[in-house]
Amino acid sequence: MKKLILGSSSPRRQQLLQVLGIPFTIRTPNIDESAITLTDPVEKVEKLAEIKAQNIPLQSEHDIVLTADTIVAYDGAIFEKPKGREEAFDMIQALSGKKHDVITAVALRSLKTEIVFSVNTEVYFWELSTAEINAYVATSEPYDKAGGYGIQGKAGMFVKEIRGDYYNVVGLPISYVIRELRRFNFPVDGYVYHN
Repeated sequence: MKKLILGSSSPRRQQLLQVLGIPFTIRTPNIDESAITLTDPVEKVEKLAEIKAQNIPLQSEHDIVLTADTIVAYDGAIFEKPKGREEAFDMIQALSGKKHDVITAVALRSLKTEIVFSVNTEVYFWELSTAEINAYVATSEPYDKAGGYGIQGKAGMFVKEIRGDYYNVVGLPISYVIRELRRFNFPVDGYVYHN
């Protein structure tokens, strides 16, 4: 029986798999993300997902590791998790009234196969006032999220439009993950459609 291992401590990724009814265990990778200094957003996020997957040992031929990484890219710059309130403010202010890209890379690995792919979603923010941004960065929400915001939380009111996969912005493009898991002969449909 295939066994899915989620290599992530992200509660959002865990919730998305739970909604689908897919059973998984959690093993958190231990890597130094700052060691990856690539400046191209797609290359960087895919490399991060890949090294997370390679960091988690496979214990049998039935194990499939799933890891992911999400970054926000705007005007050639990569916005990761803000280190403090001032950085969070600067990030949200930079995105105000503009389009940015949210890129999530996913790595799936078994003893025989490894797949790394990424999905891009375009997000457009309304023009935001200083008061709106200050109120948001005063909450706890921005500090564990790429780009300093969570679309599924209070920052949802900043979003004017998205083009692409909503769940990709949350942190895991589940429809893409499902299709790739089928290539590993993981019994996705038996879980997703089971009553």
